[in-house]
Amino acid sequence: MNDHPGARRRQLIARLPALGLAALPVAAARLAQAQAGSYPSKPVRFVVAFPAGSATDQTARLVAQQITKVTGQSVVVDNRGGANGFIAAEAVAKAAPDGYTVLVTTGTTHAANPALFRKLPYDPVKDFTPVTPLSLGGFILVVAPGFAAQNVADLARLAKASPGKYSFASGNGPSRIGGEMFKMMSGADLLHVPYRGAPQALNDLMAGQVSMMWTDTRTGVPLVQAGKLKALAVTSRQRMSTLPQVPTMIEQGYPDYLLINWVGVYLPARATPELVTRLNSLLHAAVKAEMVNLIANGGEALISSPEEFARLQASDTAMWARVVKAAGIEPE
Repeated sequence: MNDHPGARRRQLIARLPALGLAALPVAAARLAQAQAGSYPSKPVRFVVAFPAGSATDQTARLVAQQITKVTGQSVVVDNRGGANGFIAAEAVAKAAPDGYTVLVTTGTTHAANPALFRKLPYDPVKDFTPVTPLSLGGFILVVAPGFAAQNVADLARLAKASPGKYSFASGNGPSRIGGEMFKMMSGADLLHVPYRGAPQALNDLMAGQVSMMWTDTRTGVPLVQAGKLKALAVTSRQRMSTLPQVPTMIEQGYPDYLLINWVGVYLPARATPELVTRLNSLLHAAVKAEMVNLIANGGEALISSPEEFARLQASDTAMWARVVKAAGIEPE
């Protein structure tokens, strides 16, 4: 066992105390721990990959206010919506890994986009350090209150009777996949209309400019509860506690229809383990403090270790690749 290269290296270092080589890793570790322990010592910027008012934005603001409350340092929410999250992801990928530029995003940028686009201006794995997910939510299939369909069967019948007449809006990758999955499974012919984010798409939906949308729960639930939109289905495995009267796609004859998405936090690549651990701890405490509000917004808390988050990202990346291929979507 003593012939193992690692063992020989440790023995060599042990023989050179006069040069101080053995103390260097310890000193570096202590310095990193001290820096992480004092973090944050100045304002932090949350770069949010979607517009103000979106589900990601709402979650980021809930968490930001808790971190400010605990640390006394302000957390500035910087919305960089558009281009399916490209703008925000690229900005953080190029930032210093010091913990003061943080990406708050979804599976869109780090799991769906690799399947939807031939080339990305960032590498979802190599350019980032996973910290933790924050929440998990499904999607709601919504239409305007006066829309003729009362359920998914009605919608499929209308769409098949008038090919190309009806459209679906999308504000991110998963919301587009929602419509594409429905087209594939129902045989309906729908026109896809992309938007920079969910808020703009929902405004046009309420104004009658588009026919339907698969929107995230945090954005859609308040509009459904206020009677501004009508929910035909939810895409989670079970009904949502905030919309218990709305059946799932599975209940309505689509057993393979499951669409969920997470909100999570990343630092740029090369962030130190000590910094990641410190931010992970702050975020976990913030999510627990905001649990009631996260549920009220239609989601559920989801926190984990950085390693578990990386595995979730990898699993979802593979899942999106399968869905996009099965739906016959050509990467842009």
